[in-house]
Amino acid sequence: MLELARHGSQVTVTDVTDPQQTTRVRDASSVLLADFTTLRLGGPARAVVRCETTDSLVATVAGLDARREPVLLIGGGSNLVIGDDGFEGTAVVIASAGIEYGDEDGRPYVTAEAGTDWDSLVADTVAAGFGGLECLSGIPGAAGTTPVQNVGAYGVEVADVLRSVRLLDRATGDIRWAAPDTLGLAYRTSDLKGRHDQVVLAVSFWLNPGGVSAPIRYRELARTLGVDECGTAGARDVRDRVLGLRAAKGMVLDPADHDTWSAGSFFTNPIVPEERVEAILERIAAHVGADVAVPRYPADAGVKLSAGWLIERAGFTKGFPGDGAPVRLSTKHTLALTNRGGADTADLLELAGRVRDGVRDVFGVELHPEPVFVNCRLPR
Repeated sequence: MLELARHGSQVTVTDVTDPQQTTRVRDASSVLLADFTTLRLGGPARAVVRCETTDSLVATVAGLDARREPVLLIGGGSNLVIGDDGFEGTAVVIASAGIEYGDEDGRPYVTAEAGTDWDSLVADTVAAGFGGLECLSGIPGAAGTTPVQNVGAYGVEVADVLRSVRLLDRATGDIRWAAPDTLGLAYRTSDLKGRHDQVVLAVSFWLNPGGVSAPIRYRELARTLGVDECGTAGARDVRDRVLGLRAAKGMVLDPADHDTWSAGSFFTNPIVPEERVEAILERIAAHVGADVAVPRYPADAGVKLSAGWLIERAGFTKGFPGDGAPVRLSTKHTLALTNRGGADTADLLELAGRVRDGVRDVFGVELHPEPVFVNCRLPR
């Protein structure tokens, strides 16, 4: 049973049945939500509750909902931008961890509790002799957030390997397993993104036996592995190469490297509708030269362009706007906006808006942010 007590503007939540195992509560007067995001940005909440089991997560959310306390769910915090004013409610940190393997009709799979560190899960599957997840190595965050964003990298996305998602319906209290085709999975989004009525409790992924990787669809990765595109390789080798490629771009967390104090790729790659493709490509050619190859990829009802390529050609080079700025583009990868150690969220939003507007003004292409925003937004 949960008890919620108010002390002025502060809220403390405790589970009187098992306070040690199920929840760990900190009064947010002494903690900022920046402590729970990879950007290291964000103001305070009224209280922060850490749920270390699935049962405690379900009970905590139900108890807070019954008391009409606003709830902010935080997984790995890797795709989250929280405003400087913080959150007027209780932040629930999902820290439930656990990995189990199974077999369905001869096909192996792995199931992880929502708070399981994602890269630890990938590493565990590779060490256990399975393939399938290795192209998603090095991505920071919790396993439960991956279907929400339909996380993807190096030619593989969660939709390719997802078996099912265990969900809590906050309105009814029902818990069910949902199949991938019911989740509206699309490029860097799903029907779960931006919603608060469903809580991911666990995720399950199909695996390849024998340590065989997923098909290598990403040209740079195929080249480093010495395999043909859409060929396969050993999952362990693929994981090592992916980690190397990500580290070179500042996309593997390192507390000592400010280039990794980011939300990963801040903007999604824009998809230009078929009817606008020719005009947009002509506008790009007029700016960069007709002989310059423009990275582009097939997409539903259009063509996908590279956001990082557009950002750099619009004049926002690596490290922009330069030394001394509290927020800069990564010195390794223009698609990441990085906190150099003394920034606040307002600084981040200002630079993000400047980059978005610059790309639109130069190329006529609108960039859309990938992270989830809490109590903040990009300038109009």
